[in-house]
Amino acid sequence: MIEKDKPLEVRGVGEVKPGGTMPERKNFIRDIIDEDLKTNKYSGRVHTRFPPEPNGYLHIGHAKSICLNFGIARNYKGFCNLRFDDTNPIKEEQEYVESIQKDVRWLGFDWDDRLFYASDYFEQLYEFAVRLIKKGKAYVCDLTADEVREHRGTLTEPGRDSQYRNRSIEENLDLFERMRKGEFPNGARTLRAKIDMASPNLNMRDPVMYRVLHASHHRTGDKWCIYPTYDWAHGQSDSLEKITHSICTLEFADHRPLYDWFLDELEIYHPQQIEFARLNLTYTVMSKRKLLQLVEEGYVGGWNDPRMPTISGLRRRGYTPESLRLFADRIGVARSESTVDVAMLEDCLRDDLNKRARRVMAVLRPIKVVIENYPEQVVEDLEAVNNPEDASMGVRKIPFSRTLYIEKDDFREDPPKKYFRLSPGAEVRLRYAYIIKCTDVMKDEKTGEVTELRCTYDPETRSGSPQSSRKVKGTIHWVSAQQAIKAEVRLYDRLFNMENPGGDNWRDFINPKSLEVLNECKIEGSLEKARPEELFQFERLGYFSVDTDSRPGNPVFNRSVTLRDTWAKIEKTGT
Repeated sequence: MIEKDKPLEVRGVGEVKPGGTMPERKNFIRDIIDEDLKTNKYSGRVHTRFPPEPNGYLHIGHAKSICLNFGIARNYKGFCNLRFDDTNPIKEEQEYVESIQKDVRWLGFDWDDRLFYASDYFEQLYEFAVRLIKKGKAYVCDLTADEVREHRGTLTEPGRDSQYRNRSIEENLDLFERMRKGEFPNGARTLRAKIDMASPNLNMRDPVMYRVLHASHHRTGDKWCIYPTYDWAHGQSDSLEKITHSICTLEFADHRPLYDWFLDELEIYHPQQIEFARLNLTYTVMSKRKLLQLVEEGYVGGWNDPRMPTISGLRRRGYTPESLRLFADRIGVARSESTVDVAMLEDCLRDDLNKRARRVMAVLRPIKVVIENYPEQVVEDLEAVNNPEDASMGVRKIPFSRTLYIEKDDFREDPPKKYFRLSPGAEVRLRYAYIIKCTDVMKDEKTGEVTELRCTYDPETRSGSPQSSRKVKGTIHWVSAQQAIKAEVRLYDRLFNMENPGGDNWRDFINPKSLEVLNECKIEGSLEKARPEELFQFERLGYFSVDTDSRPGNPVFNRSVTLRDTWAKIEKTGT
């Protein structure tokens, strides 16, 4: 018996509730569980599992499932297992096993000592199969994979019996044992359940339970040369672990009769399978096959590329576990398929980072400003708020000097109406500092490009001082040239420029501008020791995280998400 008696622990869940809980949102799955508890169906137990196949990295859809399965166990003071569905050694790797465990823990959940693998049960699954053969409910079939599909029939036409369907129990037992011993080549024989080739449900038309596959397994090595299918291994693994509610996505609804049939024929403990709608997200592909193609064909830099919807990619981009759990809670759980706007995911990140990210100033496309009436050798320390949403984060000192950098976009030589940033003869306030006025514009003689602005400042307008009563409409950010640090900033956008990048030509919708790399950015000196995955708000620009490529003296930042509609407003109005 695999039942464990340690309570579920949820780690690192953060601010939502003490002890790592989140708001308990009612849904149809919880209604089912509530009714089961009322009728004492499983003796008052709630035991779920998260069963990924280790054939790729987890993505945002898996995050929803993780939050659902572990969250249900947590809310009902039950248990949740992590079980790897490792039944296909050709596609599975230890790298994926390790990445999945890392992602689940990072999201804030822990399975304690309830880590299992379908391969843990290979011997028991084999014995279960022998039991079905002895009951006359399974047989060895010599049809090829193509012939099995041909015999299966269609939605409107019944299937045809295999000519091997009526082999004797003794012959089936002998052949199945020889399959296990490796006497047959790949694909030569399968073990199939004997159910009903005329069933309206195609999954019940004698499905394959085992196939011959001479391949080394990442855990069992070369011990096995027959491997169970998902449909055969899944329900029996749930049974062995005494799962109460086997929660899976909607595409498995048609597989539920088979799930139940196996358990009933074996007469073993019977969990309840419940299906919910999987996550579909705009401007995103969620297929593991397509994600693998993006990696292998070089469209992205790997599974953890910040443009990928993988959990590791989102983490590298600057998403927090709190923001993903908030997203999972907001989208809820439904029975029918729908598509969620990726803007909701971005909003969840903004809502979280607005409370936690320290504000700093960075200039991504710098243009030099010389304040001609400011003393040349003076460096003045000004005070800046680290986060106006959280006074406990305090303040910091920022240097102010004669030579600064501002954003190129914050100056226009010929400004449109209602443009309240810097232009010749116009005034603007420097954030946390003074009001300056542009007096002259320096240009490259060959290209005509603006290279430097000459300005004056009003010493009576220092931000926060009692005498600073004069107001101007525009405020821009800046950094002191002498103390600023050079940094690389990667501006990430959506990987696809089509809302639903489906079909065979889905690659045609890859956004060629999904990444822009800026190498001459200037950032506050306070960021010199910023650590990978540390999060900041670059004032007026968006939220940014320190990339794992970052090194001392060569900082690299990823744009996690823009500020909410700020620049859209600027582009439209010029303000």
